[in-house]
Amino acid sequence: MKNIKITQVRSIIDQSQRQKDTVKALGLRRINATVIKEGTPQILGMIAKVRHLVTIEEI
Repeated sequence: MKNIKITQVRSIIDQSQRQKDTVKALGLRRINATVIKEGTPQILGMIAKVRHLVTIEEI
């Protein structure tokens, strides 16, 4: 699997609790925070749930 660079670009304020929990589970804590994760189906599914809050880039 390829690595994916995930950056939070929008705030989680006014989002559902499920989306807030998903962003935190990805390891993002604030705007412009970046994490690198392996592109597993589980991670890709989490990204799909919050795609309007993050940007992704393959490494």
